[in-house]
Amino acid sequence: MDRESVMSWVAAYESAWRGEDRGAVASLFTEDATYARSPYDDPLRGHDAIRDFWLADAGETFTMTAQPVAVDGLAAVVRVEVRYGGPTPQEYRDLWILRFADDGRVADFAEWAYWPSKPYTAT
Repeated sequence: MDRESVMSWVAAYESAWRGEDRGAVASLFTEDATYARSPYDDPLRGHDAIRDFWLADAGETFTMTAQPVAVDGLAAVVRVEVRYGGPTPQEYRDLWILRFADDGRVADFAEWAYWPSKPYTAT
């Protein structure tokens, strides 16, 4: 993978997420892909679990920006910022840790998300 390929995958992910295109999961993730919504959560496993997770944001209006931080072989880190509109605006910044399969789909996806005004240390 190179930066351009990684960012093409991110663009396809955003398009599918925004369009609530559950069918795109198969073209973005391997059949047995894992998807950790947090480094401390048990990951979702497989297409059905990822599809169901995407529906949690159905109907939401958001903007998303992304930039690659590092790409090394089949591994990549991407910095993402998401801003939700609506009656209760929300935003977060996120690092996506991606491990690609040889076919360009993601086999392992982990999110490290941070929200404004949330503590980042134990208090």
